[in-house]
Amino acid sequence: MDAKRKVEQFLERPLRPGRVSQRHKGTLVVIGGHEDRTGEKLILRAVADRLGPDGKIVVCTVASAEPQTLWEEYEQAFRSLGVPHVYRLEVETREDATTPRVMRILQGATGVFFTGGDQLKITSQLGDSPLYSRVAEIYENGGVIAGSSAGASVLSETMMVGNDGEASYRIKSALLMAPGLGFARDMLIDQHFAERGRMARLIGAVSQNPRVLGVGIDEDTAIIVRHQRDFTVLGKGAAYVVDASKATYSNIGIEETERTLSTFGITVHMLSQGDKFDLGSRTPTSHPAETLDGATEEREEVGAR
Repeated sequence: MDAKRKVEQFLERPLRPGRVSQRHKGTLVVIGGHEDRTGEKLILRAVADRLGPDGKIVVCTVASAEPQTLWEEYEQAFRSLGVPHVYRLEVETREDATTPRVMRILQGATGVFFTGGDQLKITSQLGDSPLYSRVAEIYENGGVIAGSSAGASVLSETMMVGNDGEASYRIKSALLMAPGLGFARDMLIDQHFAERGRMARLIGAVSQNPRVLGVGIDEDTAIIVRHQRDFTVLGKGAAYVVDASKATYSNIGIEETERTLSTFGITVHMLSQGDKFDLGSRTPTSHPAETLDGATEEREEVGAR
């Protein structure tokens, strides 16, 4: 199908999260920010390994205030890892996300990478556009969708966009949240986690709706989410899971504005490289850092497509 017809198709029938026919064949690589781009490149290598033998990755720099610099860094990193096709996707206006040009850039792509910056730039420019539908199609067909920092937060259903400074969470504090792209179902993702002391704000966020699982990711660390079933931790830091589904009490809806949050019975898990987390049962399992269960199987699946 040519690029113009593809745009028309997605304008008529956009792909949206949560529809009954949605498949979960793809992989998410969700990075806490400041991943190694010049040394061993462990996390970027995990992205590259999942692109397939003739892989094509498209780097979307829409979130960044310095898009050219980031593009050059990622292009060099992915090419050094042997990715044969590395393209840049520039989106300056929402209208750009509806053009045949972006469809041509994404044609044949097996992965899309969202850089850091301002996640609201990503959602406001891409949300429910033909470009978004094409990214969703790549994911549903078994591709890799990756994001670092703001590009990680935007992958979840709901994303945090404010309140970074308080040590304790105040009930009516300015914790601003907005809809994300919805690829990481039932998760709320926070990044630069230990480095910026964000545990309190993540607990506050999931206390507002315990259905959603809070996942905080340290810098130079990632979670690899397979088919919406589970994730594996990769990198130097940790991933923190905050599960408020069995909370016994919270004062978030009953106390005054300046009262500090009280919440009882929440569960917090801290996972390091190799550990896995089952998203269905919400249970972690320990694995040696060297094994990274599922990586070999995943590469075999990519090669079979």
